[in-house]
Amino acid sequence: MTKRRVAVLFGGRSAEHEISCISARSVIDALDPSRNEIVPIGITKEGRWHLLPGPPALPSETGRMPEIEEGAGAVVELASEAGSGELVAADGTREAIDVVFPVLHGPFGEDGAVQGMLELAGVPYVGAGVLGSAVGMDKDVQKRLFRDAGLPVVPFHVVREHEWQEDPEGVAAEAEALGYPVFAKPATLGSSVGVVKVHGPDELEAALVEAFRYARKALLEEGLEGVREIECAVLGNDDPVASIAGEIVPTGHEFYDYEAKYLDEHGARLAIPAELAPEVREEVQRMAVAAFRAIECAGMARVDFFLTGQAGLFVNEINTIPGFTSISMYPKLWEASGLPYPELIERLLDLAIERREAERGRSTRARELSS
Repeated sequence: MTKRRVAVLFGGRSAEHEISCISARSVIDALDPSRNEIVPIGITKEGRWHLLPGPPALPSETGRMPEIEEGAGAVVELASEAGSGELVAADGTREAIDVVFPVLHGPFGEDGAVQGMLELAGVPYVGAGVLGSAVGMDKDVQKRLFRDAGLPVVPFHVVREHEWQEDPEGVAAEAEALGYPVFAKPATLGSSVGVVKVHGPDELEAALVEAFRYARKALLEEGLEGVREIECAVLGNDDPVASIAGEIVPTGHEFYDYEAKYLDEHGARLAIPAELAPEVREEVQRMAVAAFRAIECAGMARVDFFLTGQAGLFVNEINTIPGFTSISMYPKLWEASGLPYPELIERLLDLAIERREAERGRSTRARELSS
């Protein structure tokens, strides 16, 4: 049997660079070597692609967070000829690839940028297309689409950097209208990077300064009391299906922040399945698929919810390239739903190729007008 050559992209020009490397290691370890030939490609924080001799190291192996550095491997780029599916080295040598698995979190990887490049090159890739990726990266736009689809979202206000600089009093008034506490977060980043819980007006400026370190647009979001964080995984193209639901239970942290996610091994407990009433469980799954469809997603996504005793269920956000680390919710939810990690990875690769084949026959010529 001919092996499928799978290029795994990771690292990248994002504050989520290190998390991407850890996720990629889990994906590479799960790929079946009898069916796939793995081509690990690390992208530096400057955006240069390196063909690596092996997978990235884990913090447990080196004592530090991983980072793709210059000189880590041969510099390569994707061939510009549509449909060639080849990597080109500096000396002109070429190496064919069959499908790309972009394990890239944040801007320049999860936001449609890499997806657009792969579309132009005509290479199949795992996950959402350009539109779904771009919308999935923007918390503001996705929430607007959720509302249009009839999905409940937590009250929020969008703050652009120039608005904060020109009218801080007006922004403060909007925060006051939401009611403290509020959460301030970059609109186009994930992994809880830059997210700050603002308990009162005196903390607002520092929180927005932190958010604007990563994006030109920030969200102020009502801080719900007594909230439970529920997550559901979605898999598929035209007929997506939802996994069972799980719950994130932070321990020793006020909320599920970056430290609780990635630095404190005891920062949170994953409850899989989540203890939910049957009708709530079904509603989570229904809303997860509806959110997936609302942003024109494909392949995979993790949909995050807030559940409160009084206000009910809200869609928080969708993640088009969810975490794939050994403790990440997306693969764990599917494993608990009967789809083990290695089979999940193979299914995602199959979905990528299926989607590419479905698009291959589209016409590139306008229909001629009859005389």
